[in-house]
Amino acid sequence: MQLFYSKERQGDFLILGEEESKHCVRVLRKKEGDIVHILDGEGGFYKGSIHDANKNKTIIEVLEEEQQKDYPGQLTHIALAPTKNISRVEWFMEKATEIGIGRFSFFFSQHSERMKLRYDRLEKVIQSACKQSLKAFFPKMDESMPFQAFVDSMKDFEGQKYIAHCQPGNKSLLRDVHKRGEACLILIGPEGDFSADEVQLAENNGFVAISLGEARLRTETAALVACHSIQFLEM
Repeated sequence: MQLFYSKERQGDFLILGEEESKHCVRVLRKKEGDIVHILDGEGGFYKGSIHDANKNKTIIEVLEEEQQKDYPGQLTHIALAPTKNISRVEWFMEKATEIGIGRFSFFFSQHSERMKLRYDRLEKVIQSACKQSLKAFFPKMDESMPFQAFVDSMKDFEGQKYIAHCQPGNKSLLRDVHKRGEACLILIGPEGDFSADEVQLAENNGFVAISLGEARLRTETAALVACHSIQFLEM
């Protein structure tokens, strides 16, 4: 099923933006009267008929709609240090969105190699992945901030807080400590890992040190393993 995205509604009509309209009218050659399916990223699925097929602004008359209240992964929040190669972050976000995740956050830590992100591009990755996997909700995405500021901002987080790192010390496997049905926030460090001071800072603020297994994983792999592990444990 081909899905389009729109969050602009006027009465019984949904409006496709220019990019979606071009794909609908020019690429797929949809015309007036054709039936299409739309999501709004906020829980809504729609079936509609094309009222005005225009490459700049296509108007869809809503025929049927369904609203979802809950979705797989809504309680999972992954925060990570962006990798130097941004395609690795995009890959993680695409796959995590398909699997199911509620929120992405980014932070800059002592060993971070990338300090800037193009959020408009990342939003498109999320949008495409949601259409691919038939997800009604778009995961939330926060702009990046320094590590300490992020940890401070999560003091009132209601749920389980974890930090996955490679520093020596006692760490439990995520599967052994996660409590089903509770929101969880997992910190994933940069390629050079968290510093010892950062680990201590997180632990002082209620984060529990965890292991994702014996293998030494890349940042984006560790983030995806964490995301999938939570999804699997919640099944």
